[in-house]
Amino acid sequence: MSDPIRLILNGAPVTVEGARPTTTLLDWLRARGLCGTKEGCAEGDCGACTVAVRSLEGDRLVTRPVNSCIQLLPMLNGCELVTVEALAGPGGAAHPAQAAIAEGHGSQCGFCTPGFVMSLWCALRTEGAAPERARVEELLAGNLCRCTGYGPLIGAFADAFARGPAPWEEADGAAAERLRALIPHAHLSYEAEGRRFFAPTDLDAFADLVAEHPEATILGGATDVGLWVTKDLFDPETLIWTGRVGALREMRAEGGALRIGAAVTYAEAAPRIAALYPDIGALIRRIGGAQVRAAGTVGGNVANGSPIGDMPPALIAAGATLALRRGRERREMALEEFFLDYRKQDRRPGEFVEALLLPIPADGARLRCSKVSKRFDQDITAVLGCFDVEMRDGVVVSARLAYGGMAGVPKRAAHAEAALIGRAWTEATLRDAMEALGADFTPLSDMRASAVYRMQVARNLLLRHFIETTQPGTPTRLERRDALTSAA
Repeated sequence: MSDPIRLILNGAPVTVEGARPTTTLLDWLRARGLCGTKEGCAEGDCGACTVAVRSLEGDRLVTRPVNSCIQLLPMLNGCELVTVEALAGPGGAAHPAQAAIAEGHGSQCGFCTPGFVMSLWCALRTEGAAPERARVEELLAGNLCRCTGYGPLIGAFADAFARGPAPWEEADGAAAERLRALIPHAHLSYEAEGRRFFAPTDLDAFADLVAEHPEATILGGATDVGLWVTKDLFDPETLIWTGRVGALREMRAEGGALRIGAAVTYAEAAPRIAALYPDIGALIRRIGGAQVRAAGTVGGNVANGSPIGDMPPALIAAGATLALRRGRERREMALEEFFLDYRKQDRRPGEFVEALLLPIPADGARLRCSKVSKRFDQDITAVLGCFDVEMRDGVVVSARLAYGGMAGVPKRAAHAEAALIGRAWTEATLRDAMEALGADFTPLSDMRASAVYRMQVARNLLLRHFIETTQPGTPTRLERRDALTSAA
């Protein structure tokens, strides 16, 4: 028998049965008449559909903004959903987030305004003190405005925090109690219209389900699968979600490495990773907006195997290991060995990514990442280069050069590495390595960049790394106000 989906919608319990598992949260909301949540792109880019999702993580109430256009409805089981319709007070009094934007002239056509309001509402619940401008820009990077420019919207953040909380809003404890009544961590087995959605809570149960349904789509944050649904009309028979498996949500030090469970989100992983490798932290800052990072998972990005995914080249350069599981069998491999060909990985039927093991380095600052894209924020990479070059007495003793966007898979530049190892770190050596990249890659031309451009950029990124290591202080990167931006 099918379990119902149970959630809290704007303070009221709701039970859902009969909705197709691939129904997006946005479509479900608008069908219920909650049309303040807008569809602007249906791919998680513009933020017009932003809503707040609240969940219990242990005893802690967590509030995060999400793009409802690419969240699948069963993923909301056990959660509380807050939309823009719920913010106003008695008699229609504007919430401080609404009033600050309206009175500060932060709205023109108004289409994107509910999404900005919800991003600001989430910030009011989670930031504590008024954020600095750089933090505001980061929080708003996932919301696109087509009319006003961002000055008034940035100013509205400070104004909203200065106004203080709305007097009619309840304390977080009340929301937490409502969620506890839902039994939010129970296993979900949901079925409708001949389609199934499983959300197990136990790792062994998850492994058994994947083994039993090797054809199933394993779902992480839905930041890619959601696009398959909205753009390609993807309609899988079986979905198995990682998001309720506690063991896949863990991060811990283990054997000289940081073990990152496959369901850990970018937002959760970023502080721990940035403490070890500042440049990977900076890279995560540029992966989508806050909404995407709150949902998207590090393990999902790796398992998806995209040649332009940002995390694999960085993790490969850092020497990360991948942990896989099938039933009760486990195996590990160097991450670069996982990617065989375009969208083809070394993953057997019924096998799944369990965790990533990121080495804890003696000097994480040595690893450098350079991302080239048309926009600084929230844009898909054209070329990504990540470099870890170790020297002793001026001679290169090891080199890990990993690139994204240059081949059908994220890949190390073996010929370029060989041109460096055992030689003095000089411009002549560097030029030889740059030339050797031509033997490592035959890039393609597409809408983001031509093959010629990609090769030139790949070589220039290696040259920039050389300049940064031999001429400290030479300006080579975009100037930004926030601290985690060196992956420019």
